[in-house]
Amino acid sequence: MRILHTSDWHIGRTFHGESVRDHLQTALACIPNWVREHHIDVVAVAGDVFDSTIPAAWAFNMLTELVAEIREAGAIVIISSGNHDSAERLRYMSPLTAKGGVYFGADACSPCTPVVLNDEHGSVRFYPVPYLEPAIVRTRAGESAAEVRTQDQAMQWALQQVREDLNAAEVSASELADALTGKPRSVVLAHCFAAGVRQDVPGADLERDLSAGGLDVVSLDHFAPFDYVALGHIHSRMNLTERIRYSGSPLHYSFSETGAERGAWLVDLDAAGFAGAQWLQFPVPRPLARISGKLDDLLDDADLSCHTDSWLQVTLTDNQRPLDAMSRLRQRFPFTVHLVHIPERSPQDAPRSYRETLAEATSDRDRIIAFLQHVRGGSDATNDANWTRELECIDELLDELAVEAADR
Repeated sequence: MRILHTSDWHIGRTFHGESVRDHLQTALACIPNWVREHHIDVVAVAGDVFDSTIPAAWAFNMLTELVAEIREAGAIVIISSGNHDSAERLRYMSPLTAKGGVYFGADACSPCTPVVLNDEHGSVRFYPVPYLEPAIVRTRAGESAAEVRTQDQAMQWALQQVREDLNAAEVSASELADALTGKPRSVVLAHCFAAGVRQDVPGADLERDLSAGGLDVVSLDHFAPFDYVALGHIHSRMNLTERIRYSGSPLHYSFSETGAERGAWLVDLDAAGFAGAQWLQFPVPRPLARISGKLDDLLDDADLSCHTDSWLQVTLTDNQRPLDAMSRLRQRFPFTVHLVHIPERSPQDAPRSYRETLAEATSDRDRIIAFLQHVRGGSDATNDANWTRELECIDELLDELAVEAADR
């Protein structure tokens, strides 16, 4: 059996306020083509189909059209819910869609319901485990989940049920003694932050925290019994073990992902289980880039022409924040979406901390001046003709406040 492992589509997401709807459609349009080209039997989507729990109408339409194209190309579709999805909305009408070969795992209280498919070697049991919010599992899933407090405990609780179901299926297969039945193979879809994710993996900054109290890591030991584990949540591909992998998202959603490949895993199962995986690469409709320097230098540098069509993060190193920097940058780089100002100063010229300056201020006037100089990048920002007029305005306002206070 041949499986395409993908995840984290985030239909409806923007990039720094800019629409990427067309870019996402371009990337995901590869999937039906891959199904035909590589004779894929199952497309497995490991959570975060949507970016919002209340997706726009067009997002539902986009998902419906894509799934219909995948089915027409010949693959079964199995989708689990992620922490960005509304499980209830995602599984709407799932009993009917299952009859058409589209299956949803989106009920945290019933995480072990398998999708059973067959090939020439026997059965493969897919377990689309939804995102497991510990509070929901603990309060709604019955007595067996009463002690669940963490993501790790929630996953352990769910996969214990999966193992019990898989063991029962193995017993049934043994009793049937059918050469084509054999031992059932198993594929788990899960949406979580698993142990072994590197701190520096591109995109981990976007989806690191899955609990209100901080990082909640799921042990890989829970996934050990299964032939393949298709993980979602981290936005870049990663092999935690040969059989436990993240596929990442089809688009870049953070500048921390600059240069990281986008794609999906093409996974093969033979009679014994996992038989290998290869990487299929999505196109990148608009690449990401980071540049830094003084504004005038960036606008004049001919070598930066290659970034005209890139999503751009710009770090300005001018000592004083330039006026209208974003509009001037966008005249040359129209897809500049993130601007940072970090003045370039030698250590001896480094400004005193805002806390130190504020502590020495003895009047409201001094505190206002300290604030303005701080947010504008230092005292150099106030050495112009406008500063004299600003000081006059500050004095006038402070005088008015003093008069009001005296009249109370």
